Amino acid sequence: MRSRTPQIFWLLILLPAIVSGQAPMFSLRHLSVMKYHNLRFTKLARSWDEGIPLGNGMIGALIWQRDTVLRMSLDRADLWDLRGIKEFDRPEFRFAWVVERAMRGEYQRAQEMGDVPYNRDAAPTKLPGAALELPIPGINDVDKVELDLEDAVCTVAWKNGVKLESFVHATYPFGWFRIEGLRSRIKPKLIPPPYALPDTASDHGNSGPGGNDLRRLGYAPPVIEESEAAGSEKRIRYHQECWNGFSYNVELVYRYNARNTLIGFWSIVPSSPYHLENQKTKNPIALKIFSFDEVLRKHRQWWQQFWQQSSIALPDSILEKQWYLEMYKFGSASRRGAPPITLQAVWTADNSRLPPWKGDFHHDLNTQLSYWPCYSANHLEGGLAYLDWLWWCKPVAENYTRTYFGTDGLDFPGVSTLTGAPMGGWIQYSLSPTVSAWLAQHFYLHWRYSMDKTFLKERAYPWIREVAIHLDQLSVRDSLGRRKLPLSSSPEINDNRVDAWFKQTTNYDLSLVRWLFGAAEELATELGMKEDVNRWSTILKEWPELAVGENGKLLVAPGYELKESHRHFSHLMSIHPLGLLDWDRGDEDRRIISASLADLERLGHDWWCGYSYAWLGSMWARARDGEKAAEALRTFATCFCLPNSFHVNGDQTNSGKSKFTYRPFTLEGNFACAQGIQEMLVQSHNGVLRVFPAVPAGWREASFNGLRAEGALLVSAVRTDGQTRSVSVVAEKGGKVKMLDPFGGKKVTSTPNGVVDIQFKNGFVEFKAKAGASVTFDLQ
Repeated sequence: MRSRTPQIFWLLILLPAIVSGQAPMFSLRHLSVMKYHNLRFTKLARSWDEGIPLGNGMIGALIWQRDTVLRMSLDRADLWDLRGIKEFDRPEFRFAWVVERAMRGEYQRAQEMGDVPYNRDAAPTKLPGAALELPIPGINDVDKVELDLEDAVCTVAWKNGVKLESFVHATYPFGWFRIEGLRSRIKPKLIPPPYALPDTASDHGNSGPGGNDLRRLGYAPPVIEESEAAGSEKRIRYHQECWNGFSYNVELVYRYNARNTLIGFWSIVPSSPYHLENQKTKNPIALKIFSFDEVLRKHRQWWQQFWQQSSIALPDSILEKQWYLEMYKFGSASRRGAPPITLQAVWTADNSRLPPWKGDFHHDLNTQLSYWPCYSANHLEGGLAYLDWLWWCKPVAENYTRTYFGTDGLDFPGVSTLTGAPMGGWIQYSLSPTVSAWLAQHFYLHWRYSMDKTFLKERAYPWIREVAIHLDQLSVRDSLGRRKLPLSSSPEINDNRVDAWFKQTTNYDLSLVRWLFGAAEELATELGMKEDVNRWSTILKEWPELAVGENGKLLVAPGYELKESHRHFSHLMSIHPLGLLDWDRGDEDRRIISASLADLERLGHDWWCGYSYAWLGSMWARARDGEKAAEALRTFATCFCLPNSFHVNGDQTNSGKSKFTYRPFTLEGNFACAQGIQEMLVQSHNGVLRVFPAVPAGWREASFNGLRAEGALLVSAVRTDGQTRSVSVVAEKGGKVKMLDPFGGKKVTSTPNGVVDIQFKNGFVEFKAKAGASVTFDLQ
């Protein structure tokens, strides 16, 4: 930890003076905060998963050293082998058939149909792009490697005076590089992934954390062409034929200028681009039209706007740095018009193997956690990449729902391809009946944080309504006449065994069901749809309450408690993210939350992953325990991340934080960590705005700027000497605002702009605001 008094001082001076309109109050450029958090190394990484990450949501690159060359691993989000799974076309493979097999104890056949193909078949899968290699002279004598977070530019400088600058353009689907200081010219190379399958290659493997051999895909060798264009531009083009007519090209264009400086750019163009792509051009930008510096200037403008959306300043240097690194990765990995974040986003494995778990879309935790922070971090536009994709996949999901479940409405495969088709895996979760309910929460959150009524009417409520129809039709009655699912599960309790199915509805499924019908009722009320309100309200009352043990803790299912340390806190969904249990609702909710979190501690962390700690940070924050929230998040940052900040599931320090010590790279833990930090600083999930609701007592100074709260509120606050000193609120859409008094009843001055009827009563601050209005409260 370190003192940040100068920064807090300037923020305190700027805070009340600059608030006006809807924009956040000041740019981090004024305080040079981000330079402190740049990734800096004295040597290049020797592994792809420790490389410097660059990206723009559609394409990405990792910069590292392989043997004696500098290597850029190149990727594009819509490179997929989409071949189907033959078992899923069999007429008997339906949810009712799975229920029958499980009830009879004859589950092996169901496993063979649903899970075996995921390991047996190399595809469907995400595909890597290619690699760009540069034979830099004196490559081992590095002076510095630095990723500038503010500008999203990687610089590598060598002791012999050679310097590389590289970036993936923020708005164009191209990566750029410039190498200065060369004494002689070098020749770049494009290296294709080893897809071609020799006769002697193995055709078996697994699709888990280690992936398996790319050669199992059986592609023909690539075609690589080199040519020289006008103006001494040289081009290298790599063409790869994949499955069923899909192909992609990787093109490198480069040239030397008069000062022997090498300038180049690369692009990846698939034969069938992502349907929602809206990037400005699909054709290479001619170097003779755009100079490197001009392209870089436009790239920096985008990132400048990105960083102006929100900022934080913490006395905990580990968590502050981790938050900026996570926000950088989010800006690099999720962009509207590009596919949403997969397990590895635009940084697919460059190790001659398929990516861990095929780099797919996992919806029993991974995609959901990846988009947790976009709402309160004020990056709603990045979050729309996820919602746009889900909506685009909706027809595919509706057909899957009718075919597999035999219901109307909407469910979504728990493990899916780029087009939303099911990929299989442990079918309790990969084909779970409640997947769309968890996905629905993201539609709900976008509405609550944006208050966009068009989005509410055209997307949020239609999605939630269709999920409600599906769950209504799928449910059956128990002996007491209450609703239940025919079979239920709780990710990933009992893994893929038959006893992973429960005859009574688990707390995981029940939490999602209860939340879903409650949200459906709420949104139907907002839209004035009385018939739907009554329908969803009636159905909600027909479901049982959550299963709670005698000691007050949440159970996995009625009569079944969590028996051992487990990575997935699926039985605690009602605490976070769903918020069905609320610390401020009363003693009963507090008792259940406290007992459940105490039980996690009792069982221990032997079999937790990194994302477990990241998720736990948000849970402790919801329980108003800042000390434990910070501890969990620091453990994540220091034990479960590589030097470049990538989350790798297992404990990399061998310090006993987990018995998982492997290192498959996935991103959901990173973004869940960012959300945990934000939960410590601002909460609004129950209609009440809370500022600094869960900060440790030792955080005497802290501040945040431009964080977003439900109700379309932009919030900024300063804490010094252990006391909240200033809070500013911008109400984008206006309306009534209720805030827990962050000043503890002490006298404050207010500076309203379009805000009226400010009242301090019963420990709350309440006021009414016009659209775009703002108010700043300062402790006297």
